[in-house]
Amino acid sequence: MTELKSYPVWDATTRWFHWINVLCFIALAGLGLVILNTGALAIPNPGKLLLKTLHVWVGYVFVLNLAWRFIWGFAGNHYARWRQMLPGGPGYGQELRDYLSSFSAGHPKQTIGHNPAGRIGIAILLLLMTSQAITGLVLAGTDIFYPPLGHWIAGWIAAPGVDPSSVAPYTPALYDKASYDSMRSVREPISVVHAYGFYLLAFMVMVHIAAVVMTELREGGTLVSAMFTGRKILDRPAADPNTDHRRKK
Repeated sequence: MTELKSYPVWDATTRWFHWINVLCFIALAGLGLVILNTGALAIPNPGKLLLKTLHVWVGYVFVLNLAWRFIWGFAGNHYARWRQMLPGGPGYGQELRDYLSSFSAGHPKQTIGHNPAGRIGIAILLLLMTSQAITGLVLAGTDIFYPPLGHWIAGWIAAPGVDPSSVAPYTPALYDKASYDSMRSVREPISVVHAYGFYLLAFMVMVHIAAVVMTELREGGTLVSAMFTGRKILDRPAADPNTDHRRKK
């Protein structure tokens, strides 16, 4: 008879980060796609400004949530920490080969935390999210003059004699044309990185979902429900036991 064991894995902070991140991604993706197509949708400037403002405010939540997760990588429980979440470290290459071999053979090793292959995906997702966060903050300043760069950008493009604090989106009469054109030329590559970064992130999100479903079906271990309950249920010994935790027990 198979013996099932329940293991604590994702602490509350990790679970909150995950689901806030999901909601932010959905909202940012929806708003971003509409913003990219405002011309085709014939949305007037006030509507564009509203969409961009909403996008920026959700973006702030996304950035703060991501920043908190980076901090939690040092302060969270065993499985929330960087050394358990990212690829690398002593023996990682062999762990990855063993996991992929067992997965291909149809009896993958069960893990409490991220499996060795999943850690690669997590690293890519975090890298793409960081890129989106940084480029998004820059665009918030160049598009609608929001922090952290908005005041500086407004001072850069303000026409002579114009108070930078009065500079607003879609008010070209308040801009110095040469300075504005220069700012837009600097902004352009950042905008391209942000746009293509979104498509790459969306692709990786789909890969992540597919990998989670496949792992749940092939490996077991209640991978999906663990992000709600914080616990995994395994039917065989874990390949990554928390030995420190076990000694404390």
